[in-house]
Amino acid sequence: MHRIELLPSAARWLEKTPIAVRRRLARAIDALARNPHPPGSEKLRGAENIWRIRVADYRVLYQVLDDVLAVLIVRIGHRRDVYR
Repeated sequence: MHRIELLPSAARWLEKTPIAVRRRLARAIDALARNPHPPGSEKLRGAENIWRIRVADYRVLYQVLDDVLAVLIVRIGHRRDVYR
C-alpha cells in the first residue's frame, strides 16, 4: 500500500473546491494508495513520470514513487486548466 502525499499547491486547490467535488476527488486519491495505476490512468506524454486520472471534469496529476511506496499528487484541476 502506498502513502499519499500532496504538494502544497494541490492541497490549496483542493481546499478551495466545493465539498461535493472534494469528496469525489478524495475518494479517487485514496484509491491510488491501493492501486497507483487504476484502469483509465494514463501516463502523460512529454513528462518523465507523471500519470493522470480523470474524475468527472477534473484531473489528478501524480507521480508514483515506488522506491518509497508513495504517490505524490502534483496537481489537481479542471480539465481545461490543469495541463497549462
